[in-house]
Amino acid sequence: MSGNGDAAATALARIQTDSVVATLKALYPSLQFEIIAMSTTGDKILDTALSKIGEKSLFTKELEHALEKNEVDLVVHSLKDLPTVLPPGFTIGAICKRENPHDAVVFHPKFVGKTLETLPEKSVVGTSSLRRAAQLQRKFSHLEFRSIRGNLNTRLRKLDEQQEFSAIILATAGLQRMGWHNRVGQGALGVEVRAKDQDILDLVGVLHDPETLLRCIAERAFLRHLEGGCSVPVAVHTAMKDGQLYLTGGVWSLDGSDSIQDTMQATIHVPAQVPKLEGEGVINKSAYNLICSHQFPPPSCIQHEDGPEDDPQLVGITARNIPRGPQLAAQNLGISLANLLLSKGAKNILDVARQLNDTH
Repeated sequence: MSGNGDAAATALARIQTDSVVATLKALYPSLQFEIIAMSTTGDKILDTALSKIGEKSLFTKELEHALEKNEVDLVVHSLKDLPTVLPPGFTIGAICKRENPHDAVVFHPKFVGKTLETLPEKSVVGTSSLRRAAQLQRKFSHLEFRSIRGNLNTRLRKLDEQQEFSAIILATAGLQRMGWHNRVGQGALGVEVRAKDQDILDLVGVLHDPETLLRCIAERAFLRHLEGGCSVPVAVHTAMKDGQLYLTGGVWSLDGSDSIQDTMQATIHVPAQVPKLEGEGVINKSAYNLICSHQFPPPSCIQHEDGPEDDPQLVGITARNIPRGPQLAAQNLGISLANLLLSKGAKNILDVARQLNDTH
């Protein structure tokens, strides 16, 4: 195993990868999987806020390098860590069913029973996200927000053992996957593969959860059109109800004093779950993110209902086994909402946020 050797540092990544491997093993019992742990730039640089590092592939570059060299075949990511524009030659071949997408507030032991609203004046709340800080600063102006980095174990240890933070903000899904229910991109897992490796694309395509896929396409299209990333506070949320996909998005100034938010909806048919393909062979997989070296006859390729396509990707996602129409409708919804916010002045808020972030 590569990396820093700290089991705690890779615990969540391993849990996430194990869940994908377990699903694939159940679907393809004849395949064998090897899990390999790897570290990324984002895991190693812990003394700088994510928004200050200036690297768009903080949690993916080393893993994509291994994919490119055919050392691994699959990489499992938290989808929020994957840029909306992937490097040439890579694609998201599967998006698993989303877990709880909400944020959680974890308080220092001395503040158990408190809420953000009832924390003392000037209490410090830790978060690695500009989006979280801007949204919370707008609502809880009596609090201070500071960057906190590290894996979940490290951040919780800083909270419990040091006196700097009164509370920290974490993803609920991560806490639940670690089994820390008592302490409670966002929520969805993505499997990255080589874009031209049809065997692996067919293998992992069965992992697509259709509803999560369509919701994530809309969200990523919204973020890509706004050029949202770690350096600006941009948020997006989706909900599916009665055949309607609801997309809510917003942008904030760094201090949360200015914001633009809106919601749009579109009628989108969610297809049934796709059947598994039949195939034989061996696979090899990564845990820091999932990995595979395969030797098996290619399963019969799935033909898209609209016919073959040279570039089936939408916002970096390949889902040939899901009808193209709903995917395009989801993408168009994301772009339309982004354009609506831009027409209301979102570009100016984002430009100022980027400038301020670069100068501080």
